[in-house]
Amino acid sequence: MAHSADDKLTAMDVERIIECIREGDQKGLKAELQQFNREYAQCFFYDLEERERKKRQELEEFRKNKVRDYVSDSDSDYDESSNPDVLLRQALATVLIRFLQTEPQGRVLKACLRSLRILSRDKKVLGPLVTDRALLTLAHLGGISNAPVPKEDTDGDGDPYTDVMVAISELKLGRAEEPDYEEDDGFGAVSSESNELAVWGPGDWCGERKASTFSNMSLGPTRRRSSVFKALMPGKRDSRGSLGGAEEEEEKDEEEVHRKEVMKIFCNIVYNSAWAQERASELSLLCGLTEKLSREFHSASSTAGQFYTLRFMFLLTALRPELRAQLKQEGGVPLLTAVLERCLSVQWRSQYEVLLDSTAPPIRVEESQQAQEALKILFNITHSTHTQEPEEDDASLYRHLAAVLRHCLMVSCEEEEAADELKGHAANTLSALPLSCLDVLVCVPLAPDSHQINGANMDCVHNLLTYMERKLEQGEKVKERLTPVLNLLAECSRAHRDTRLYLRQQILPPLKDASTKPEKGSTMRNRLVRLMTHLDTELKHCAADLLFVLCKENVRRFVKYTGYGNAAGLLATRGLLGGQRSSASSSGTRYSSDSDSDTEEYRQIKDKVNPVTGQVEEEQHNPMEGMTEEEKEEEAHRLISLFSKLSKDNVIQPMGLNKEGLLVPLSELRDLSMEEKESEEDPDDLENVE
Repeated sequence: MAHSADDKLTAMDVERIIECIREGDQKGLKAELQQFNREYAQCFFYDLEERERKKRQELEEFRKNKVRDYVSDSDSDYDESSNPDVLLRQALATVLIRFLQTEPQGRVLKACLRSLRILSRDKKVLGPLVTDRALLTLAHLGGISNAPVPKEDTDGDGDPYTDVMVAISELKLGRAEEPDYEEDDGFGAVSSESNELAVWGPGDWCGERKASTFSNMSLGPTRRRSSVFKALMPGKRDSRGSLGGAEEEEEKDEEEVHRKEVMKIFCNIVYNSAWAQERASELSLLCGLTEKLSREFHSASSTAGQFYTLRFMFLLTALRPELRAQLKQEGGVPLLTAVLERCLSVQWRSQYEVLLDSTAPPIRVEESQQAQEALKILFNITHSTHTQEPEEDDASLYRHLAAVLRHCLMVSCEEEEAADELKGHAANTLSALPLSCLDVLVCVPLAPDSHQINGANMDCVHNLLTYMERKLEQGEKVKERLTPVLNLLAECSRAHRDTRLYLRQQILPPLKDASTKPEKGSTMRNRLVRLMTHLDTELKHCAADLLFVLCKENVRRFVKYTGYGNAAGLLATRGLLGGQRSSASSSGTRYSSDSDSDTEEYRQIKDKVNPVTGQVEEEQHNPMEGMTEEEKEEEAHRLISLFSKLSKDNVIQPMGLNKEGLLVPLSELRDLSMEEKESEEDPDDLENVE
């Protein structure tokens, strides 16, 4: 074929593909599709010229009207559905979906599915792929549905590709009659209704309307446009062979390769189309996925293709809330726990204890990636159970899962990054489980090298702490990676005394030196105190909450370790700025009355520590030294006048503490004080005044 790497998809290309299908030329069809796959394997599609033209038009409108409500910088906000190149890709998607209904086999099927995977990245081309017929066809090929696929309605002409050929002919005619445009200023766009191309949306493809609406589209003259292909960002090499190459070519199980391609197509479609999400829910594709996983698990077949099945299931449960409840109700937790056990080669020592074999080889990257997908789905379907008290059967199920999650935190992987990702997702899922079921994390017999306190096994807690410290040092995606761990450690500390004692030893050891501010330094305490003033509200609250729990929610002790300036945010939120002790946490936790004894070193410097900064500061020169009493009084009046002016100009607002310990404006406190005073007056005295 006379194609170059810079060629675009043309009407002739689609016509040749249709002719190959009509004539049964499998070799020619495979060659055409493989050429398309090579050219666009790592490309997205968008029209740069059209985007620039519309931006210039919006700028001109702004200059004329001096009003601009909204100007988007996103590629997706510019409609390219009238682009002839987009229409050709839609035509190709239509042809390939219809061809799949003839049940092709072998390498032709593989090439066809790869072409559809490339097309499914383009949101503007999804119309032919989100019909019930298309989704069911793909579901059959992916082994996730047994429902019959309705045949294509061809209006009795016997050729399902006639309408596509007619539409392509009209498109070619429109291009042939297209006048030559000189370089314009960007504001001479064709706007007449006769030149408008119909937009292909879900309504044109689903419901009572036929899927073969391509021939009904208006394909009149259009502006010349140049399609620009945006290269995919280079990513990590997929051990499952998603980038193609020799590894996939040598795979023995062709059917498994085809199913893997179908799952990739489904992932693209569901991620890019809300309509596809809704139809997938209505067509019960999640049930098919559950049955597929169950069959593969019980048949002990290869798990090589499970990653994309799990990814598809994750997308469905992440994007459709009703599917989360459905999967949980249909036994999703035990099924995914079993998948997790299989990925990690779990062997049980007792009911809630997994055997940890130090001589076992590290988990392969492929298995760890599948385990991560299973963990993400488990979080989706269990995130609402955290505040619930489970029934007996559910409690046993969650304890079983917690034991497997403990194993996730303990095992090693071939790559450190894969191990960290596994630990992060395991911590996230643990934070979603009921607190009463997390006792299995520490109720494990001690080994000779175990970390322990008061006879309780702290290996799992130590691994979580090590993971958190490593993420703090790296400083990348801090919120996503640290929030679940901080929450989990805080809740476990509330629920389990020994866990709190161990974490306090590691994070808040007895204070001996206060020469530097609590947020300065590289210790775990220093890093967590720095997070207490982070820009992200949720992250700083989680860090402060963990330290507050480790201080047994004692305000004085909390201020001692963090400084009043850093602690003020949490104390204000909880109404503790007055320094009163929190009688109980939000969960009703009661702490023991053991005291926090100061070290000998800290006692010597305690009186010199500035409670606001939390460090020993040098004595400052008294600015009023040498001033007479009259000068001091004059300076005080000047400062009062300045504060009053700032307050009247709303530059500052004087605040005070109410009875609940919350900061409120002083004006509100004065009003409240007057109301209380009036309410305390004796009614009899008021009558006597009359």
